[in-house]
Amino acid sequence: MVGYIIRRLIQALFVTLLVTMGIFLLLHVLPGGAARAILGPRANAAQIAQFNHDNGLDQALPLQYWAYLTHVIRGDFGFSYKLNQSVGSILAQDIPKTMLLVGLSYAVAIVVAVPLGIYQAVRRNKVDDYALTGATFIFYSMPVFWLGILLIGLFSFTLHLLPAEGPQGENVGDLLGQLSSIVLPVATLSLITIASFSRYMRSSTLENMVQDYVRTARAKGASNNRVLYVHVLRNALIPIITLIGLSVGFIFSGALITEALFNYPGLGLRFWNAALTNDFPVILGIIVVAAFGTVLGNLAADIMYAVADPRVRL
Repeated sequence: MVGYIIRRLIQALFVTLLVTMGIFLLLHVLPGGAARAILGPRANAAQIAQFNHDNGLDQALPLQYWAYLTHVIRGDFGFSYKLNQSVGSILAQDIPKTMLLVGLSYAVAIVVAVPLGIYQAVRRNKVDDYALTGATFIFYSMPVFWLGILLIGLFSFTLHLLPAEGPQGENVGDLLGQLSSIVLPVATLSLITIASFSRYMRSSTLENMVQDYVRTARAKGASNNRVLYVHVLRNALIPIITLIGLSVGFIFSGALITEALFNYPGLGLRFWNAALTNDFPVILGIIVVAAFGTVLGNLAADIMYAVADPRVRL
């Protein structure tokens, strides 16, 4: 197990290094260069040269990359001239809020999708299975922004049950104090995730229910509930464990749209506003964080996969 984890850590570090290289190159393919993109079209040649010198952009590319990498390792992602604030401090403010939204969405999706997938597998080819399958196909194929608009129209403007705007505040505590405002953003993210997870859970459960170990357990007199929840459940969860790690990037991209739609003060809304104002240091800083989160999610999925199924370690 230790050797397996070490191999996965080395792979994660290698992927992370490639990610930083890609983001570093993005900085150098900006129209007119980083200096022109940040200072604006009215900057003259002297100002651009001074900016390049102050930020080490007049050095050789390997030296620039090494300086960039050491700054990222220290948590220094640059400076936002639009907001007159370091990107690191901006990320420190917004990351916990986005983690709250994504974490709640993941929790709701897993709690609902796992029993839903099992129920559909048990009731396969019945009317309720067909109805739930149709509903999951609808949610799975629906764009995040369109689902959010539909939820706002139904629960905010028609039924007047929930606020159309997400919770507002400087920290996670402020957001948790406005639970009614966080319902629609969480529902927008979790409904699409539930549709995906439940389909995988249904297929995995059906696949495991016809295995030899299930027939053996039934031949020994085990009840249907014991077979389902003791023997089948653990093996059926293995694809979901992998899916959780692989879907981190998808969830974050959905969070970007969801936060912008509900004016939720997290990384997604910050990225949206930075894109509108050409605040490239903030954009690249958020891309770095999202990439690191995706790599960590995949690493966590690999480790949990090995715990759930010891054969993977071989």
